[in-house]
Amino acid sequence: MPRATLSITLPEEVWVSDLSGRYPDAEFTVLAAMPADETGVGLVEIRAADIEPVVTTIDEYESVVSVTILEAQPERALVQFETTEPLLILTLSEVGIPLELPITIVDGEVTVEVTAPRENLSELGEQLTQFGIPFDLVSIHQSIDTESLLTDDQYALLETAVAEGYYDTPRTCTLTGLAEAVGLAKSTTSEKLHRAEGKVMKAFLARDDATI
Repeated sequence: MPRATLSITLPEEVWVSDLSGRYPDAEFTVLAAMPADETGVGLVEIRAADIEPVVTTIDEYESVVSVTILEAQPERALVQFETTEPLLILTLSEVGIPLELPITIVDGEVTVEVTAPRENLSELGEQLTQFGIPFDLVSIHQSIDTESLLTDDQYALLETAVAEGYYDTPRTCTLTGLAEAVGLAKSTTSEKLHRAEGKVMKAFLARDDATI
């Protein structure tokens, strides 16, 4: 399944974008986020050289319904908030993509990684454009699901080969030793291993760098 990395510029009217712009040296790491009726609830870790003015400014935003300071230190605070503008959650949920956390926002910029079918990634690009959210596609690649690619026997054989040191450099397990470990004849082990390796290599080389 494709995995994409996006660099997103949050709109200035979104409170956390404006706040991070006002304090560009601060880091806002969203640790948890979930929709709640027409709002969104989140847990954010804020790091800044002077944390107090950053935290107290959150209350100034009309879109922030509530703020609870769970932990406060001179350069770090853990804050729970509820907002009427859970932008990223709404955008991703519209196209059926879960928000992978944590994400860190600095000066209105955030990098997110999403894993989804190609059609959902295309929809995400359209949604971001529709919401007026500038973004850059940093990378996209096709992950290899070896468990569905291989049979159970092939997967177990490769797993054993790795565990026994067959692929170490220098190799610490010979083909004969691997055959003994899995209880098969050397020729059978060689054939099964070759087929499994072939599937993995072909799938790896077939990965593409298509864009959203």
